[in-house]
Amino acid sequence: MLDPAGEATRAAAARLGVDGVRRLRIGKAIELELDAADAASARSQLELLSDRLFANPVIEDWSLEMVDANGEQSA
Repeated sequence: MLDPAGEATRAAAARLGVDGVRRLRIGKAIELELDAADAASARSQLELLSDRLFANPVIEDWSLEMVDANGEQSA
């Protein structure tokens, strides 16, 4: 399904210097696939995107749930 908001946000992530975003969908939740060197690097990049791109801090709160390629949740 075409997701123009997701594609526009994926392009904006690249402009913020976050590389490796392969897929991004936006709905009530944001689902993102990201290639990163390790979990700490992935978390850092996701926190940057969440603070600056995904959420409007005036009216929204956000939480982050990371799941590895095997579907297992990481801390």
